[in-house]
Amino acid sequence: MRKILSSLTDGRGFDIGLMALPLAFLFVLSGLPLLYNVLMSFQEVDMFSLGTFFRPFVGFKNYVSLFAQRETWSILINTAIFVAASIAGQFVIGFGLALFFWTNFPGASWLRGLFLVSWVMPGLVVGAIWNLILSGDFGVLNYVLREAGIISQNIFWRSDPNYSLWAVIIANIWLGTSFNMILLSVGLSGIPKDLYEAAELDGANVWQRFWTITLPMMRSTIGAIISLGLIFTLQQFDLFAAITSGGPNNSSNVAQYWAWDLSFRQYDFAQGATISVIMIVFVMFASVVYVRSTRHEVRG
Repeated sequence: MRKILSSLTDGRGFDIGLMALPLAFLFVLSGLPLLYNVLMSFQEVDMFSLGTFFRPFVGFKNYVSLFAQRETWSILINTAIFVAASIAGQFVIGFGLALFFWTNFPGASWLRGLFLVSWVMPGLVVGAIWNLILSGDFGVLNYVLREAGIISQNIFWRSDPNYSLWAVIIANIWLGTSFNMILLSVGLSGIPKDLYEAAELDGANVWQRFWTITLPMMRSTIGAIISLGLIFTLQQFDLFAAITSGGPNNSSNVAQYWAWDLSFRQYDFAQGATISVIMIVFVMFASVVYVRSTRHEVRG
């Protein structure tokens, strides 16, 4: 103890003192709620015992009863579809835009900046905008699809069980595409152009240069972007609250929204905590993959 105090007073342990306060801050605001949530998933919780740690311990009963419900599997399937479709759409469109802006042309920087507007907007605002776009009666999307001859009658995106999940997916793709574009643009800028010039002299066409140079050189960047996309998508809540509220009949319900609904609408705090713990495991896995991807990128 004396050595620690002396290191703090003579300046050698300044870095320890510098990190102590933010670490304590993170533990109080993030660590304790996380531990409380994990503990609650192994207990029997009701309205009267919510504010105390001392509640009946039930082991894995909450997890067993959760997976015994039929709606659990449909909601997990919805979550998987939402995550996979959102990440794929954001990445493909973002990569296309990054390649487009990679070629210098007048106004490219200004136009690229406009695409970031969607990313900086709050999720509830984005949801309100897409509520109007996806309106079945006077929505812009239905108008465009009718004029293009793709549909003959209006689609009620938010209230039709066949389309409600895809309504949120479309909004989420629009929300996250610009973020993918920026990160991919940074990755593209790090590729030496001498490689493309040499490949072009060897007779490689555009697609051959893309598959043999661009993708291999951006492997770490792509891994980091997909990992971040998984983290952000699993945490997406605002769009569901603003557009579909998980309906109709759970057709657009996903795990993160269901956890909130179980806890704060149905007051089933134990089941809500159980779903949250499962989501935390997936987010932690994605975080580990992201850290490993960025570490490889730095070493490269």
